[in-house]
Amino acid sequence: MIKKLLIANRGEIALRIIRAAKELGIRTVAVYSEADRASLHVRFADEAVCIGPAQGKLSYLNIPSIIAAADVTGADAIHPGYGFLAENATFAEICHDCGITFVGPTPDAIVRMGNKSIAKDTMRAAGVPVVPGSDGIVPTIEDARRIAEEVGYPLMIKAVAGGGGKGMRYVETPAELDRAYATARGEAEASFGNGDIYIEKFIEEPRHIEIQVFADKFGNVVHLNERECSIQRRHQKLIEEAPSPIMTPELRKAMGDASVKGAASVDYVGAGTIEYLVDKHRNFYFMEMNTRIQVEHPVTEQSSAVDLIREQLLVASGEKLTLQQRDPLMHSIECRINAEDPYHDFRPSPGVIQSLNFPGGPGVRVDSHIYQGYVIPPYYDSMVAKLITFAPTRDGAIAKMRRALDEFVIEGIQTTIPFHRKMMDNPDFIAGTFDTKYLDTHDWKA
Repeated sequence: MIKKLLIANRGEIALRIIRAAKELGIRTVAVYSEADRASLHVRFADEAVCIGPAQGKLSYLNIPSIIAAADVTGADAIHPGYGFLAENATFAEICHDCGITFVGPTPDAIVRMGNKSIAKDTMRAAGVPVVPGSDGIVPTIEDARRIAEEVGYPLMIKAVAGGGGKGMRYVETPAELDRAYATARGEAEASFGNGDIYIEKFIEEPRHIEIQVFADKFGNVVHLNERECSIQRRHQKLIEEAPSPIMTPELRKAMGDASVKGAASVDYVGAGTIEYLVDKHRNFYFMEMNTRIQVEHPVTEQSSAVDLIREQLLVASGEKLTLQQRDPLMHSIECRINAEDPYHDFRPSPGVIQSLNFPGGPGVRVDSHIYQGYVIPPYYDSMVAKLITFAPTRDGAIAKMRRALDEFVIEGIQTTIPFHRKMMDNPDFIAGTFDTKYLDTHDWKA
């Protein structure tokens, strides 16, 4: 078993990992930037080490500082959380070379799944359906024009090393292609240091549905059903739920079987998520694989009665997988509470939390690192909490979410709570009749 775990992350996910580790008797080490000195993950870890200034590239992305912190504290394992270095194969390789257990997949699996073009080829070879598009990267605008004619419009231009909607452009007609191609490449280069892009056919009325997979070091792989992630703003998820309102037993089996096959094809280890687009005819297409724990993992935990972080730590320690394949037991919904003003195009709203009340009661969970008096720094992602509700039915989970949002008070900053409260009364959301473009085509304030 891991003896001492360093958490190479911040905020609510660092606190979540600390809790799971402590329940397993594992000592914990928090790392923090100067801006996060007062964060709760620093307070509740057994030890804490400052690794640099506020800027992420000088602290949470600073591999030498993190490895040095592990060495100084005697940590024998590192959990990367999500974001930052979670899908950095070089970091995973350095951990291995230093004799530190990396809580995640092998560097090879991260490389193969982290590059979207290679991942698509890998999944195609494993028999997983993929979206029609370019065969690898598209190096020139001439190539882009030729492939666009073959694939057909509308289409999507995507960054090979992309994420969070960066380097992604929707192209409806040939007249838009040249500018979209140049813009996507420039944005990808600026965001990831890699301007390579590829082209995919745009799936009309798409649902964003992902499958949670889990594997151990002995070749055992299971899936833990699906999550519905179609309520998005600029390709960033805002509401997730499990199971999906459009799921059927036949589609769940097909997507689950494909996901297990895909994970096994790269000798995957640990928690991973395979993301799909599902069209209006319930055809599904591989989109990408996230080789880490997801922000929205609590909806799987609550719908399937598992502790995914605990399982990550056990598998990383060399234990055999104990998770059982089964249908969802509950319906769970997660609302991401961001420090953003939803009435002004979701602009960031850092500042001091002057008053705070978390909701509670049966079927309500809050994952957060904030407290009254806490200062939301402007340097990182704007999410300040995740509100999760769960009940035997979807209607029940929605009713609990309405009640919980009414109880959730954060004063001093603007948050997305009003947006979520509106969505819980939205007839289309209640009916489950929405797709990834819903917020682009509908006024949520109406």
